[in-house]
Amino acid sequence: MIAAKVEEYAFGGLVAAIGVFTLVDATTIAARDDNAVGPRAFPYAVGVLLVVTGILAIVATARGKLGQAEDAEDVDESVQTDWMTIGKLVAVLVAHLVLIDLVGWPVAAALLFFGAAWTLGATWWRALPIAIVLALVVQVVFASGLGLSLPAGILEGVPFLDG
Repeated sequence: MIAAKVEEYAFGGLVAAIGVFTLVDATTIAARDDNAVGPRAFPYAVGVLLVVTGILAIVATARGKLGQAEDAEDVDESVQTDWMTIGKLVAVLVAHLVLIDLVGWPVAAALLFFGAAWTLGATWWRALPIAIVLALVVQVVFASGLGLSLPAGILEGVPFLDG
């Protein structure tokens, strides 16, 4: 019972600390000095909600309102962790992070989506076109719909992909 209380205090403290970090980090966002709602509004709102939630979790724990322990999980303990699949997914994610600056978002994202789907068992000839379309749709939505630029990389200059 004591260990459960410590864990719940730690959870509330962590949530509140993330909220404080979000609030402090939001002050570094460049914004105009007029009274319009700017780019800091959403991070401030999220930060405040995180701090309040963390504090409420700590207060609830102090009042004895602990989470219910689960009786058992529906997990087959005889199955081993597939470290090869985890390694492939980590490799695909790292490749994505490296490739964004080299080849741009659409190509890097298509490789990420394809690599993750293929690693998890999708057939390559179905996963590849879906990954390409998904990456392009995300690029177009960010560029045209939101006016935000994701790096187009080797596709720089294609009108509907530039923000």
